[in-house]
This record gives sequence, C-alpha cells and structure tokens, in this order.
Amino acid sequence: MNRTLAVAFPHVYCELDFTNPLELTVATILSAQCTDKRVNLTTAALFARYRSALDYAQADRAELEELIRPTGFYRNKATSLINLGTELEARFDGEVPRTLEELVTLPGIGRKTANVVLGNAFDIPGITVDTHFGRLVRRWRWTAEEDPVKVEHAVGELIERREWTLLSHRVIFHGRRVCHARRPACGVCVLAKDCPSYGAGPTDKATAAALVKGPETDHLLALAGL
Repeated sequence: MNRTLAVAFPHVYCELDFTNPLELTVATILSAQCTDKRVNLTTAALFARYRSALDYAQADRAELEELIRPTGFYRNKATSLINLGTELEARFDGEVPRTLEELVTLPGIGRKTANVVLGNAFDIPGITVDTHFGRLVRRWRWTAEEDPVKVEHAVGELIERREWTLLSHRVIFHGRRVCHARRPACGVCVLAKDCPSYGAGPTDKATAAALVKGPETDHLLALAGL
C-alpha cells in the first residue's frame, strides 16, 4: 500500500511554508486546530517580523497575538511561541535541537510536532500521526490503536524507518485528497483492491471522481482509468 501511494503521490512534501527549522517549528505549533493554508497566509508576515528565537523570546505579546490571531487559540499559541523562544535561547543557543527527546521538552511541542520538524527540517525519519494519518491507518486496519504514540509505534514496525517521513506525507495527502472522513472516493482509489474498508464511500467511478480534491486530481483519476 505504501508503494502504491508512492505512485499516486510521487512528489510529497510538508504543506507548511518554511525556510529553516525555527520557521517550521513555529508553523507546526500554529497548525494545531488550523488548516495549513491559513497558517501559510499568516506566517509570511510573522516570519518577516520574527527571525530568531530571541525575537520570539522578547516579543511584544499584543503584537504577536494580533499577527497569529487568524490561526485560532492565539493567546495559548502566543504563550507557546514566547516560551519556545525563551527555552531555545536558554538551553540550545537559540537553535532548534535535532533529537526527539530534546524537542518534546520544549513548550508547544509534542511528538507529532517533533516528528514533523525532524523529518522535514533535518531529514531524520519520523512518523507524523495527525488526524488524517490515524484515521486512515485504522481504516486500513494497520492498527486498532487510538493513542497517537501507540499508532506511531505500531506503524513504525510495519514500514522501514527510511520511509517514515515519506509515508506520513503520502497518507496525509491521501486523506486530504481521496480518503475523506465521511465520503471517501472509493471508486477511484488506487488502494481499492488492498483496502479492507472499500465501499465505505461511493464505488461508482463518476460519483467518486467528483470527491477527489487537490492539484494531483488529474493524475489520480488517470490512474483510475478516467
């Protein structure tokens, strides 16, 4: 299934905009309960204003809150960003650390955020268990676990480590484009023959085709023979 997803999504990537590890860490914190698209619309101005950990540590709270307000929960997120900057300055010379063990000790960073940063900023394999990932691997019966950490470990035993980051992107792309929560596009899904939940959504190709989203739509429909 992972190999099939690689054919469906040959060019996967983190959909958050960033140019360095700090920007990705901040963007991932802001992405909680918010779409990547809205985060990207917000971070352009944010990253122009705050360029270092010290900038966040010394941020004017009111100004920072106003900049990140569109991402929701902006007071809590502002607290996380200010504390993140403070901790990075105090403990890591202002640099984002490169290990899971160190990352998860920082404000606003759990395992999911840490794995996003490791995989995409440092090219260190990590499995990112977001809502889409957990939903799909349970739908595929790779695991019955609900706890994200248990899901991460269960899937990590099934897939070779070097594939973890790419797998995460492929599954998340598939969840956003094809395998939707309420009406998955089963009729045009590349995983149809391998999926134990085939039929959860419409199996008619024309009906299913209308459900596919994203820039890969033409490619995905071509793979389905449309």
